[in-house]
Amino acid sequence: MSRPVKCRKVCHFPNVLEFLPADDTEKKTPIVLTVDEYETIRLLDKKGYSQEQCAVSMQIARTTVQRIYEIARKKIADALIDGHPLRIEGGDFRICDGQSGNCSFGGCYKQEIYKKYAAEKGEGIMRIAVTYENGQIFQHFGHTETFKIYDIEEGKVVHSEVVDTNGSGHGALAGVLNALNADVLICGGIGGGAQTALAAAGIKLFGGVSGDADEAVEAFINETLEYNPNVKCSHHEHSHGEGHTCGEHGCGSHSCH
Repeated sequence: MSRPVKCRKVCHFPNVLEFLPADDTEKKTPIVLTVDEYETIRLLDKKGYSQEQCAVSMQIARTTVQRIYEIARKKIADALIDGHPLRIEGGDFRICDGQSGNCSFGGCYKQEIYKKYAAEKGEGIMRIAVTYENGQIFQHFGHTETFKIYDIEEGKVVHSEVVDTNGSGHGALAGVLNALNADVLICGGIGGGAQTALAAAGIKLFGGVSGDADEAVEAFINETLEYNPNVKCSHHEHSHGEGHTCGEHGCGSHSCH
């Protein structure tokens, strides 16, 4: 019997999912870097974490970090040296929701959000988040500075509030929505990476919506909201399969099977 794979906590989903050689005439087979492999590269090489710190952040063993890192470095080297496309997708991971006290070693804004909003959401409440600016639906998900959240109970808005994202952008915003305990996102344009991150967090997407935010939520409640199920963001052209993400089956911090 194979040993269960530990879900790796990812705090920042990649903004770009695919990198192509400038001369792609040979059409070489893409090399796939998993999201958890991407996270080890981000933490160790970009953030400057030690392997021990990376292990704490991802909630896995240091030896696992070392193994993932070696695999990830080899894949990136192969892509650069041999001219293969590099694609980021899949893996055994879950999107950070701010619950962990070790997240960014106590400096994670998502922790503050989770402590406030997850506790306030009662049973039977649907929470809708809308990208928000001056009463309107903000049209670029990755650059939104505020969400307006609406708590819906028995077909009525029982509470609404504007929440600052604290400068979080692109890959970190799915984690902010996860910490908000949002069930639904209504937005304008959104890239493939963010869509995949939302799916991994179990948040339903209604994109390609414009106009007044309050009116859009009322339309959603009345099942008359017009949205684009194939919404794209002009800044992001590539969208790929989700692969296996721990968030899809709610494994939390224990082992996936």
